[in-house]
Amino acid sequence: MDQSRRKFIKIGGLTTIASLSGMGLLFSSCENDDDIKFDDLNKLGITGVSIPTVINVVKNGNILLDGNGFIVGDQIELISTTDPSIKFLSSITAVTQGTFTFTAPEGFSTSKFNISLIRGSDTLLLGATLFNLILNTNIPDIAGMTVKGLVYSDGKGIAGVVVSDGIEVTTTNEDGIYYLPSVKKTGFVFISIPGNYEVINTNNSPQFFKRLSKDVNLIEQKDFSLISINNNKHVVIPMADWHLANRNNDIDQFNNSVLPDVNATINKYAADGTKVYILTLGDMTWDAYWYDNNFTLSDYVPYMSKLNSPVFNLIGNHDYDPYYANDFEAENKYREVLGPTYYSFNLGDVHYIVLDDIEYLNTGGSIGTIGERNYNYNLSQEQLTWLNKDLAAITDKSTPIVVAMHSPLYRTPKLDASGNQTDQLYLTNGSAFVNSLKDFTKVHVLSGHLHVNYRVQQETNIMEHNLGAICATWWWTGRNGYAGNHICKDGSPGGYGIWKMDGKNLKWSYKSIGFDENYQFRSYDLNKVHITAANFAPNSTNAALAPYTENYATPNSGNQVLINVWGYEKEWKVVVTENGNNLNVIRTTAKDPLHIISYDALRVNVGATPTDAFVTDNTSHLFKVSASGPATTLEIKVTDSFGNIFTESMVRPKAFSYSTI
Repeated sequence: MDQSRRKFIKIGGLTTIASLSGMGLLFSSCENDDDIKFDDLNKLGITGVSIPTVINVVKNGNILLDGNGFIVGDQIELISTTDPSIKFLSSITAVTQGTFTFTAPEGFSTSKFNISLIRGSDTLLLGATLFNLILNTNIPDIAGMTVKGLVYSDGKGIAGVVVSDGIEVTTTNEDGIYYLPSVKKTGFVFISIPGNYEVINTNNSPQFFKRLSKDVNLIEQKDFSLISINNNKHVVIPMADWHLANRNNDIDQFNNSVLPDVNATINKYAADGTKVYILTLGDMTWDAYWYDNNFTLSDYVPYMSKLNSPVFNLIGNHDYDPYYANDFEAENKYREVLGPTYYSFNLGDVHYIVLDDIEYLNTGGSIGTIGERNYNYNLSQEQLTWLNKDLAAITDKSTPIVVAMHSPLYRTPKLDASGNQTDQLYLTNGSAFVNSLKDFTKVHVLSGHLHVNYRVQQETNIMEHNLGAICATWWWTGRNGYAGNHICKDGSPGGYGIWKMDGKNLKWSYKSIGFDENYQFRSYDLNKVHITAANFAPNSTNAALAPYTENYATPNSGNQVLINVWGYEKEWKVVVTENGNNLNVIRTTAKDPLHIISYDALRVNVGATPTDAFVTDNTSHLFKVSASGPATTLEIKVTDSFGNIFTESMVRPKAFSYSTI
């Protein structure tokens, strides 16, 4: 496209002037509801304006920007993009060929501002940027301390901020200064962002870390600027197992289904000013396809950047470089693209910890050769030691702790002969991890990896929430020509968590992609569930389908109803009535029939063997009742831990198909 013919683009309230090469004009994007006219530009004679994404400013210091046509005495108006009542005026004090200068106004603070030129009765919006008020401080060296720095906000040092290199942990002094005797092994120094502050984002990724050189003899100063923001009330959206790999129509499914759903949720909660954050739970990519499909972590970043909120990332077993048979070396690409593999941060009163609980072995891997991609579920001793140091910095043991890691802490729950849930550790050194958290009263563990939903509370102070996958069954059921739904191995819809935090009060739920937040269970009329090749794999045979159909291959006339409650935890209640009478609800372990027909049967139908890791799983968040007849209406009421009630008036017979809800 000829740049001289580019037009102004207005999308909602976003005005973007990309370029006008004929006028030598370059503007940044800016949020404003007023269109900018070509005539205005010609009238004022402004050209060549260039505004960077972030501008560092010292208190009452000069701000120099590129641009032509400005006049000494012109007024520059700065209006906060988040609170239009916050305005500042400053006069242009100097003009050269290609630049203009104005002074940071008194009382100016770190924030994103729209920048406008005022000349007489004319006002011209120039763009928007984040002005970052910094401190110019030369911190003296201390013997043995290889990394030093300042943590500040609005030009003032912030005391008590936790700073680490992944091995050593310290806190800033009363002036916001820190020192670390770092051996620079991880290549980073990072802060645990304090509550009610944020940091600058790059491609939606919070920049809470600085990269270090490998020279342990070099003393480096790394400063961190904080942006004051009220996030005491906030929402966190955990998103597990994306598995973007440019296969199975995954990009189309993400762009057309997942992204609009998540962004709608973000916008819903952000509408009243609530801060919203994304927390991935690993496996954003798929190591097996890094090189075959040319889709690595770098290719994930543009899709992460489409989300309408900051994204805190976490490494999963499929986010390692499969050309390296060494855990640390295989993590280098992740560190290069996304940052540290473990760290902590605070939002409001809640302390978040992101851990790497995968020990990547990748037997046989070498440059040009993808290894076995095998791994252990394990927290390194170095990481456990760091974790204990990080937790020791929290003096208030009633502080809610949210730990995010890819592999679960506990195995998928089973039911004993009495129908009671039994739980076993999944993480090799899970006992040491649990012991690290024994002093805290409220701990929640968020995990993924298994593409199912379950909740475990083996310890009184620790509850694990294993979440279904963003990709559901690795994008298979929504692939072109397949079931047209989005369903995980346990029958859970593909989805994500919604965690609502208000001070120390935490509430959570699971949001199914493509459904309302109140969609929390699915019911089956087992009289109508009969899985045969004729019905669901017409190109195959019952014999080929038999290993996957379980007892659903036999007609059922017992008037039984199966209810899948994917968010179930021990405080939930499931009540079913028929003609006003309570039916006996029995928790059971079985396979979800909808997933069988949506994945297993359709793979058999095309002559493929369903992948072992993808086939329908037994799950214990199923409930069964027996009705008095085949055509009665059942009233199903599910109540969650917070008293929210979800209902269905189940009119029977109820058909069974790919779109069963």
